[in-house]
Amino acid sequence: MTARRKVTTVVALGFAPLALAGLAAAPASAHGSMTDPVSRIAACYAEGPESPDSDACKALVSTGGTQPLYDWNEVNIGDAAGAHKSKIPDGKLCSAGRDKYRGLDAPRTDWPSAKMTAGAHTFRWRATAPHKGTLSLYITKDGYDPTQPLKWSDLEEQPFASVTDPSLENGAFVFNGTVPNKSGRHLVYSILQRSDSPEAFYTCSDVVFGGAGGAVVASAPSDGQIKKGTAKSSVDHNGHGGDTPAEAKRNETYAENSAAGDGTAAGGTDAAGTGTSGSAPEAQGGGTERLAKTGGDSNTPYLALGGATALAIGAGVMFAAARRRAVGGRGR
Repeated sequence: MTARRKVTTVVALGFAPLALAGLAAAPASAHGSMTDPVSRIAACYAEGPESPDSDACKALVSTGGTQPLYDWNEVNIGDAAGAHKSKIPDGKLCSAGRDKYRGLDAPRTDWPSAKMTAGAHTFRWRATAPHKGTLSLYITKDGYDPTQPLKWSDLEEQPFASVTDPSLENGAFVFNGTVPNKSGRHLVYSILQRSDSPEAFYTCSDVVFGGAGGAVVASAPSDGQIKKGTAKSSVDHNGHGGDTPAEAKRNETYAENSAAGDGTAAGGTDAAGTGTSGSAPEAQGGGTERLAKTGGDSNTPYLALGGATALAIGAGVMFAAARRRAVGGRGR
């Protein structure tokens, strides 16, 4: 092997693992939705954004277009900080008060639904990009009327299942809980409040007790469907989740306050998530839509990419210098 080839091999082998390590340091951002029982938006996305099968999902597309379905994993509020009731008005729980997802709030009895029975159940929340936090499930009270807009008072005061930092299995948060005795059509409302950021995610899942699951049985999107629709998703992970040093510092402070349990992170909340705004960060850019696009501590990917670039430049300099020495040696 010539001196030139030796230098090339050494540089390539030394740089590759370092570059890969730098790129792997980029953290994930938080997005996802309930898939067992499957949420309204996930069920409609599974039917196909361009040509859904059920009347309810067709109506959703007619109301807001197909983009909400391609963005099925982004029904969130960037600065929720536990103050769910004060930030989401009655009648807009399923959309989290976001106009983009307003079609999810339509009161109707034919939303795709899942059959559910009382007792032990294994729940799944598809985390397309996971983060630490607490996931709580609420169910509607006896006498719930699906023909009326969903109100906070329609939900039981306490969650019937709750888990902090659930285990991730095959891309989903998986945890066990006990479903209460119910009959007929009901709705399961999930709240995933991150602990490393004030951001929270929300879902509505239609369920039927003692029946065949309703006129249309809800199905969760497959891995293939999720991958296929990614190109048309507008979720770019920008806005509030740590994409700038200021946002990263804010999230760090929020996480520290949450861990300290002093109530300043979320302004304090009761079991039903009433809360107050407390010291939660103010909305950026004057609109929820910007805040709703989230990310992890993106300083890391920038540093990782920057580090990889620096390594590449350094490797190039080393290679050039070694090559000059090798060539010079042959010329003597």
